[in-house]
Amino acid sequence: MSQGIMQVVVVGYVWPEPNSSAAGQNMLALINQFLSHGHNVTFMTAAADSIHKADLDYIGVSSEAVALNCSSFNERIAKLCPDVVIFDRYMTEEQFSWRVKDACPSAIRVLNTEDLHSLRQARHDAVKAQDNALRASKETATSPDVTPIAGAAKEADYNTPLAQREIAAILRCDLTLVISRKEYTLLTKHYQVPAKQLYYHPLNVATVDGNAPDFEKRTDIVTIGNFRHAPNWDAVLQLKQTVWPAIKKVLPQANLHIYGAYPPKKATQLHNPKSGFYLDGWAENAHDVIANARLLIAPLRFGAGIKGKILEAMRCGTPTLTTWVGAEGISEETENSATQPTWAGAICDTAEDFANHAIKLYNSEEDWSSASQLGLVLLSAFENDKESERLAERIASIAKDVDAHRKTLFLQGLLWHQTLNASKYMSQWIEAKNQNL
Repeated sequence: MSQGIMQVVVVGYVWPEPNSSAAGQNMLALINQFLSHGHNVTFMTAAADSIHKADLDYIGVSSEAVALNCSSFNERIAKLCPDVVIFDRYMTEEQFSWRVKDACPSAIRVLNTEDLHSLRQARHDAVKAQDNALRASKETATSPDVTPIAGAAKEADYNTPLAQREIAAILRCDLTLVISRKEYTLLTKHYQVPAKQLYYHPLNVATVDGNAPDFEKRTDIVTIGNFRHAPNWDAVLQLKQTVWPAIKKVLPQANLHIYGAYPPKKATQLHNPKSGFYLDGWAENAHDVIANARLLIAPLRFGAGIKGKILEAMRCGTPTLTTWVGAEGISEETENSATQPTWAGAICDTAEDFANHAIKLYNSEEDWSSASQLGLVLLSAFENDKESERLAERIASIAKDVDAHRKTLFLQGLLWHQTLNASKYMSQWIEAKNQNL
């Protein structure tokens, strides 16, 4: 394997959309890290085209559409002869990793998790179970405004079939990029994934905006997030049903502006200027939207990874009201709601909590400024201009002798021997069936 300029192939789950999601920003940052070291990058995806996708040609990345369940991918990847192949999320690894292994056995296989999908889904399932129980009981004592908004997520079952699939994908790869220290610990402690197969790769954060508007020039409260991401849509519903009415009661002069890519009709129908509830949809510049708001709000009941909108808020000095789910991975103390962590705003449990902290931060310049400064302190942990060098060094160390690296990974060999055969043979069956149509 070449130790100089490397051929890097990224197999994307979707086209990178840096203005639509933190995942899109993270993917583009990862690509730019390889480009900054002079490597050649090719982006491949089976996803449909997108009007919001990044201009990869402009930054010197060639892009190609590929087909699922088709040996043409094997032929193309063999021709590219990559040194490194990055799979964007575990689903892409399941579809394409065996093809890469067959065509380019020496290529280093890297999984980019974005977040642990199984963790997010487990928490979602726990929240849905709580919702169903509350509806069935019809007890007024457990009305939504006194029930902890993200309480159910703490009871999530981590040992699910989806977790088995995702951990299997991690174990099959030579290296997995993890954006949250919480998830890194979960992988090594709970799932017993060898540390040598993991790499902590936090979200890339741009420099602090020193020209962001001050307290007096800001107005209203904002939230932002891709509507196709289930935690974001659920948070909008929480705002509509309980959180915003509680805030509006104590801050009648404030409005809530909700931004995000791909708003469905059921979301736009929530737009109600009379109650100060504005469904604004796509934001051309998320940074400007957040920088001009007095507060960012994110009543997330479930989710995983690191929330890009919260890091962006810290970058432009906007205090954040969120739950422990939103703060996870940014503040180390967020799981214990009994103790308020040092946070750039407030960690809230109920709609009443959101309202109480909103009125304090919205009206008090002193409290607002203190929270704004705390955000810069928390953000400093994510500012690392040496990150691209560290990742390059880690991959180079594996590249020196990829066979030696794999020889120590017994579970990797075991999984390649057994578990992916089902996906492989199913894909080959689908391909053969399509050829006979």
